[in-house]
This record gives sequence, C-alpha cells and structure tokens, in this order.
Amino acid sequence: MRILTINSGSSSVKFGLFDVEQIEELVLSGSLERIGLRAGMFRVNNDRNEPLIDEHIVLPNHEAALKRLYAWLEQNMTGQSINAVGHRVVHGGPKYNQPERITPTVIAELKSLVSLAPDHLPHEIKAIQATSHSYPELNQVACFDTAFHRQMPRLAQIVALPRHYLHEGLVRYGFHGLSYEYILQELRKEAGDEVADGRVIIAHLGNGASMAAVQHGKSVDTTMGFTPAGGLVMSTRSGDLDPGVLVYLLEEKNLRPSTLNELVNKQAGLLGVSGISSDMQELLDKEETETHAREAVDLFCYQASKHLGALAAVLGGLDTIVFTAGIGENSPVVRQRICENLLFLGIQLDDGRNRANASVISAENSRVSVRVMKTDEDLMIARHTAKLIRKN
Repeated sequence: MRILTINSGSSSVKFGLFDVEQIEELVLSGSLERIGLRAGMFRVNNDRNEPLIDEHIVLPNHEAALKRLYAWLEQNMTGQSINAVGHRVVHGGPKYNQPERITPTVIAELKSLVSLAPDHLPHEIKAIQATSHSYPELNQVACFDTAFHRQMPRLAQIVALPRHYLHEGLVRYGFHGLSYEYILQELRKEAGDEVADGRVIIAHLGNGASMAAVQHGKSVDTTMGFTPAGGLVMSTRSGDLDPGVLVYLLEEKNLRPSTLNELVNKQAGLLGVSGISSDMQELLDKEETETHAREAVDLFCYQASKHLGALAAVLGGLDTIVFTAGIGENSPVVRQRICENLLFLGIQLDDGRNRANASVISAENSRVSVRVMKTDEDLMIARHTAKLIRKN
C-alpha cells in the first residue's frame, strides 16, 4: 500500500510517499514552494534524500502546484500506483476526534471551521479539492492536528468566558497532535508500555512550539489553546499574552485585526524579542555579543521551564520527558537551560549524553527519564490513512 501525504501551508506544499504494506518505507519526499509568487520551486528527493528534481517554476496557486506534482508522479512512478492520500488538517473543530475519510460532507464541515484557523484551513481545503480534480476516484483522508487533544478532561478545554462562547466552539483545542501521537507510539516500542502509559511530558520545540502532558497514552493538557499562537514563546509567535495587551494594541495603537494577527503570529516570539532572527541556532551563535539575542533565548527557555513545571503539576508528578522537533532534537543548550531549574522535580541531565544528542540524556541518578526522539508527522499521517483505508 502506497500512501501520499500532503502538508499544505499558505505558500508551500510538503509531501511524502510512503510504502506501508509490510515495512514503513519513505519512497520519496519533497516540496512545492513560493506558491502564488513570481519564482516558485519544485523539489523531489529519493529515499536516500538525494535530489531527483530541483525545478524553478511558476506556481500561481495550490491547484497548479499539485497538478505539477501529480503529473511528475505519473511520469516517474510507472507501475507504482498511489492507494490513498492523507492530508494534515490543522483544525478539526469540536466534531472530529479521529481521522476521517474525506467526503463532500467533511469538506463542507471544514469550510464551516475556517474562522477557527483562517491561516491554515483555506489552503488545506484547496489541496484536498485539487487532489480530487486530479484523482477523482482516489480515497483521501483528513488527519487532524487537534484530534489527539479532544479527549482532554473538560476543565483543560474550557476558557473562562461566558458560557455561550463555549457552546459556539471557543475552547482550548491544542495542536501538534500528530507529532505527539507518533512520539507515543515510538516511545511504546522503545521503552515499553509501562513508560508510555506513565506520566509523560512531550516537548515539541520547533518553529512552532508546544508541550503536552500525557498519561495512559492520552492527552491530559497542552500549552497551545484556541489557536497555535498560545502557550510557549515560539520562533515568530508570541505565546501566551495578557488579553489586555491585545485590547491595548487595538484601541491605543489603532491596529487593525489583520495587522494584530500578523504581529502576534509572524513578528513576535524569538524574532520580536531579539530583533535579529527567528532561528534559535543563529541566536545561540550571537548571544555572547548580542544582548537581545541572549534575552530571547533565555525567555524561550524560562517560559518552557515554567510551562513544564505546570504540566507536571497537572500530572501529579513526572516520570518521563521527551524532547522532539527541530530545537528539541538538536539543541543541547536549550534542553539544559530548560531543565536546570527543575531539579526539584527530580530532573537531572548527563552533560555528555546531552551534548551528544543521545536517545536518553538523563543522568543515572535522575528520578525522571529524559529522552530525545525524532518526530515524523508525515509517517503518522501515512499510518492513520492506511489504517482507515484498510478498515473501510
């Protein structure tokens, strides 16, 4: 069974082709970039990450981008048909708590949710429709990034606003669910059921950053809420803000809602505090000479440490921490700074293991096991899609 995974953003589409019949194998991967701009790019790499195509091409919209991808696949994957397409869909609203085969009803439901994720859902819907035009008979599956958190306890989902907003769907949804699901499945393989079912905090630290408290394999709480802008400080997102800050910016600085959205999601976070870059490694390289770079890094680590402590309180203790995603997997400095103030929780790192990005970086006498694991949201989409297609 071959599954094509699609992850559609505002100006890009990332894709992967997986063979999941007997073993899970990435056949190829790539991206379509700068969609809607003057100079687009189409890249495909093979299973060894070697380039198969690196093409400059004008991609006026998502439909044109996916047509180019599907034309290339038909020309170059002769005799190797695609069985289904799995889409990462950032928001499933209050209704969807598991992957769904895409039907006209599901598309209509997604369109009704656009106001909950206006920066993401329109492009994901376009990708689904473009795939339908090219492959009208092909099964498509929507894999929701919010689904994993729909089982959180009710109190973890409620926001303290008048109750009619709650009934209208204004709740804490949480995101990065596909990443958390993948990490839990791999943790169960690596460390066994007792560890995976224990009190676990997963720190997905990348351009977007969040943490989730998990127990018995289920989400108990998470740092992101109604939108992916909440919780931790991120590369360009602010993380949690006093609501009064937003009111002040609207009323006193006369910002339009669209301008405020741009500020909170694309001009804040590490970029906003440093005034230099949204890239963590670049800021680490400059922190000895640039005060604002150091302050941005310290704020990121301080907020992450604080949220980790809060999630440990939700769990009533802590057995395992897993660091994942770009920063979590590759930055020993950030991991060390987040953990250094959490000795009271029984967290103690082994410096050598941490610097080596070992799979287990906690010291032998640490009460809490600390792990580093590579996430793979695309493979999680492929797993979900294959399982649902087989079931149907």
